[in-house]
Amino acid sequence: MDSYWTKVNDATLRQGDFLPACHVPILYPDFNPDSTREVEVNEYDLIVVTQSCDLENQKARLVALCPIYKIAEFQHANKEFQKKGAWERVRQGRIEGLHLLASTTDPSDNQDARVVVFREIYSLPVEYLTNHAEALGDRSRLQSPFLEHFSQAFARFFMRVGLPSQIPKYA
Repeated sequence: MDSYWTKVNDATLRQGDFLPACHVPILYPDFNPDSTREVEVNEYDLIVVTQSCDLENQKARLVALCPIYKIAEFQHANKEFQKKGAWERVRQGRIEGLHLLASTTDPSDNQDARVVVFREIYSLPVEYLTNHAEALGDRSRLQSPFLEHFSQAFARFFMRVGLPSQIPKYA
């Protein structure tokens, strides 16, 4: 089985870069910029969704990233994915907002696969992420054609259009 990932060890950022242990500030609905309340910071494993060309040409001050979870971790928080057939539906692209990627270490082990959640998008400064990437040392980056498949899945999620009515079903 082909590997989805290649190892890199530099500070450059590209779409499809897996960046574990990123710190993300969380603003709550009652956030008031006039108050002195502290902002919570959570740690997430993230994957870059900003286009590589925008990163290379320094057109992005902030990088868009989505959380990426191990299947067991995601199932623990989302019990409906413990049901038989749930992960097969995600693999087939039938669960909107979720995308499966092979394990970073063993692509044939689907129990070690990763799930990306497109419904959660975080923006972090380029400088923070390049420093973090450099500090990580060896890390994983999606490679072609898996990168393009991932990018296409992300685009499909955002280009959906909800209609107020539909043509009736055929009998």
